[in-house]
Amino acid sequence: MSSRLLILAWKPNDQATLRVGFVVSKRISKRAVQRNYIKRLLSEAVRTLIKDIPPGWDIVFSARNQIVGVSLPVILQDVSTLLRRARLLESSSSTNAEKKELNTRKGLSL
Repeated sequence: MSSRLLILAWKPNDQATLRVGFVVSKRISKRAVQRNYIKRLLSEAVRTLIKDIPPGWDIVFSARNQIVGVSLPVILQDVSTLLRRARLLESSSSTNAEKKELNTRKGLSL
């Protein structure tokens, strides 16, 4: 499953844990610093939603070229949309988590 920024691959695992991986190839950026920054943004986006993802899945996010220069709120929205489309995320609680995260980043509190 894919979006403008990411490609999502998932499959069930035999463990009672959730494993998440990120792929940012050299085709995205030849600079390791930029690739690592994109991975940190993806990791932060997943971290805010991880409590709403059930255990027992292996999930891999592969970045597309359009992700370069995109901010965290946009990536968070994209990750959330992909997880909901894959039915790996409960839509009601994830929406609340997204709103809280975005408001926290803006300096607001709920």
